[in-house]
Amino acid sequence: LIHRRAPWKTKESVELATLEWVSWFNHHRLLEPIGYIPPAEAEANYYRQLAEKANTEVLT
Repeated sequence: LIHRRAPWKTKESVELATLEWVSWFNHHRLLEPIGYIPPAEAEANYYRQLAEKANTEVLT
């Protein structure tokens, strides 16, 4: 990432590009081993399932 878009004019430009890449990596990249969904979606699903399980255990 850093070398492909160089030369960078400011430190802030590098920071912004890094944050954009991290956002893409977590929220837009589809990952085959987890069902072609983004990692952030898989994480949200995991925590939703934990909460549902906890609610079910409390009710029973």
